[in-house]
Order: sequence, then structure tokens, then C-alpha cells
Amino acid sequence: MSHSRRTNQRDDGPVLLTARWVVGHRDGRHILLENGEVVHENGRIVFVGHRYGGPVKRRIDHGRALIGPGFIDLDALSDLDTGVLGLDHQPGWKKGRVWPRDYVEAGPVEMLAREELAFQKHYAFAQLIRNGITTALPIASLFYRAWNETSDEFASAAESAAELGLRVYLGPAFRAGHSVIEADGGIVVEVDEERGAEGLDDAVAFCLEHEGRFGGLVRTMLAPDCVEFWTADLLRRTANAARDLGVPVRLHCCQSSFEIETVRRRFGTTSARWLQDIGFLSERALLPHGTHADGDDLEIIAGSGATLVHCPLVMARHGAALDNFARLRGQGLRIGMGTDTWPPDMVQNMQVGLMLGRVMAGNLETPKSADLYDAATIGGADALGRSDLGRLQAGAAADIVVFDLSGNHLGQVLDPIACLTTSASGRDVHTVIIDGRTVMSARTIPGFDLDAAHQRAQAQFERLVQRYPQRTWRHPTVAEIFPPSYRMFMA
Repeated sequence: MSHSRRTNQRDDGPVLLTARWVVGHRDGRHILLENGEVVHENGRIVFVGHRYGGPVKRRIDHGRALIGPGFIDLDALSDLDTGVLGLDHQPGWKKGRVWPRDYVEAGPVEMLAREELAFQKHYAFAQLIRNGITTALPIASLFYRAWNETSDEFASAAESAAELGLRVYLGPAFRAGHSVIEADGGIVVEVDEERGAEGLDDAVAFCLEHEGRFGGLVRTMLAPDCVEFWTADLLRRTANAARDLGVPVRLHCCQSSFEIETVRRRFGTTSARWLQDIGFLSERALLPHGTHADGDDLEIIAGSGATLVHCPLVMARHGAALDNFARLRGQGLRIGMGTDTWPPDMVQNMQVGLMLGRVMAGNLETPKSADLYDAATIGGADALGRSDLGRLQAGAAADIVVFDLSGNHLGQVLDPIACLTTSASGRDVHTVIIDGRTVMSARTIPGFDLDAAHQRAQAQFERLVQRYPQRTWRHPTVAEIFPPSYRMFMA
């Protein structure tokens, strides 16, 4: 698959957008403008307000719509929907989510070909755009890899993002260890420091080569895998590399009982405290998911300046929730948002985050819709040190999303932000502009055949599922690993 051509171009003069509602930004906070105007030119916002008096090359009225800043997804799915495989099929270690000993001894294999990896990123990037995500930090499962992601596949991902027009922070995920199921069903953690160091070196080389490509649309990051599989020396080296490169570093932590138990056994403390002790935490650190952190852990994270990446939908599917959003924000914890699953729908994550936030707080009033919207926009931008993202104000990047709020499925609209967190979804995204280029209009991405891509994705997914017995403990059949919800009768 070739991704060498940009399919969208900037307008050659000022473009004025109008809608019933506009999310502007003033004095460090979002504001709502009724019947507002947004003007962008050369990839930048030049005006947000009413009665623009300057020259205009083109005017577009979106009518009963909401114009706002693009969403920033700090943990963005760049995979097929493999999360569905774990929805009703647990425990994960019996369902191919942990490698069995005989599979490890035979030598783990790449279960996806190079062209399949390239396709799934291109497909997933398009889905992010369709859901109003304009800046993405991709993540994909390592369960299907021989070990790490590679620089070559992420060079292809950079081309893919540029062709679609998506703003990305890219870096191959790398790890120093993994879990193994023994023949008797016991689970052990094995660490390979040499392979971890090789992954770090490869990731650093990728950053050096690709930072700032495609006019700055492609930036880079470091993406070490889950905290429980590392050593202090390697994570310290990773944090130092991120500082020297000036890039964010994302590490999943405080996300499962297995992690908590493993870190306690290996290091005698909690994940957050260990990361603090070894000097990993800083304002560059992005930490999904925080649902298994206690109060002291969350205070440590807040004090370090690190950002907790809140992914409420995927964690709720696993029976976990952040405790609790409103209190943590009030205590100064920096919170951004991630999707981390299918659908990559930030609006749905805002809705689940709002509901779970109130359940966990035992409070009908907090968090509010605006709090989740802030996290999905300003929170992500601040986590990346990007004051030009996540807000519509003069000088900011022209990363703009238009929600069509005219549909009768939405019911009555009193407040457009509250509408997003009650009855809207990513499917209501009509237009997406990134860096001043219209990358989607009327739900259509230029050059992207959605139907053909979906058919290919389904076929690729089915091939992957058929390989599950190879890497599942005791190698049961596919039907045993993933039984249907009800008894299946074949034609």
C-alpha cells in the first residue's frame, strides 16, 4: 500500500465558517458563541467571534451545528477491533491474551503481515478522523507481534497519516518482558533486558528520523509497554531519552489487578511510587489508565506534572472506573482523554466518563459535560505542551470539527456541549479540518473507500481469529475460545 500523496489541500485564502454554536477560547477557558464565526488561513485560526470585518475567500455556513476544536486522543486505537474478543470471553489468559509456554518456546511469530499492519493503521486513522479526532497518539495490541513494533511499519504509518491529513505523534511500542502461562496454568513474568534496550534504541532512532515530517503534521513519542514488564534502569533510560528528544513518553500503568500484584512482588511498592522513585515521572509522561491507583498514587502522579489518560469506555467494559474524575481534577491532576478501543468515539467516551464520574463521586452535579469536553481538548493539548491545539483562538492551529446537530435523533438541544454528552455520537461529525485542510466533508474522506476498507478489515480480522488456537493455552478450537452469545445454527 502506497501512502505518498496528500489528498487534501489548504484553501488559498481566508475561509469563514459559521454555525449556530461555536466553541471559542478566551482567558484560558472555552466559551460558547451563538451564531459565531471562525476564520482560518494558512493552517491557522485568524478570528473567532462575531462580525468579522476582514477579507474572505470563501464562506461556509454549517447551520444548526457546533463548530469546535478537534479532539486529542492520547491513546488512539490504530488496530482492528480486537477488543471485542475479550468483551464476553474471559479470563483473558485462557483466551489467547497471554502466551502459553509452548508457543514461547517455539518462537513467537508475527501474526500479521507487513501489508496487513500498514492497512490496519490506515483504516484506523480514517476512523479517528470520522470521529472528530484531529491529533492522535496511536496504540495497537502487541499480543500478535513477535515482540516489538518496528520503525519500518511506523514509517509507513507516517505516510498514511500524511495522506489522510491526520495530526499524529508516532513511535513504535517496545517492551522488555511479557507474561507466560505454564503448562499447569500458572502465570509468570519474564524480562529480557537486551530486547528491551534494543526496542528503546530503535524507537529513539525513529524519533530522530521522523520528528516534524510533513510540515510538522507528524511528530514523535516514546511508547514503552506496560509498567510491570520493565526494569528501573531501562525505564530511567527511556525517560532520559524522552527529555533529550523533547518528546512525550506514554506508559500504561495502574490499570489492572495483575499489574498491581506484579509490581508489588517485583519492586515492593505501587506502580506510581516506583515510577517516582526511579525518576520516570515528569510533565512529559502520559499514563493510561489510573483505575487501579489508590489516593496516594494519584497524588504522586499529580505532583509530578504527569498526565493521566482517561479511557472510560474501555475500562468500564472491564469493570473498572476512575475514582473519581471531579475530585482528581480539583486536586490538580492533569487529565487528558483516550479512546483505546473500538469505536474510537471520543463523544461516547465523554458520555461514559460523565456517567461513571458521577457514580464514583456519588454526586449528581459533578463532573459536568464541560469538564469532559475540556479533557478531550485542552487536557490533551496541555499534556503535549501544545498551546496551539485543543482550542479555537487567533494563532492556534486550524484543527476544527463540525458536529451536525440538526438530526431528529438528537432530540431537543438546550446546550450543544450537553447535547454531545447525552444523545450525540461520533457519527454526528460532519466536517473535519486539520492544519487548515478539509480532510472530511459530509462524512466523506477524499480517496478513502469506506465500504471496501471495511470489507478488507473484516477479512483480515477473521484470518487473525483463525490463528488464535496457535497462541492460546492448551490450544482449544476457535469455537471453544470464542463461543457465540447463543447457540449457533449453521445454514
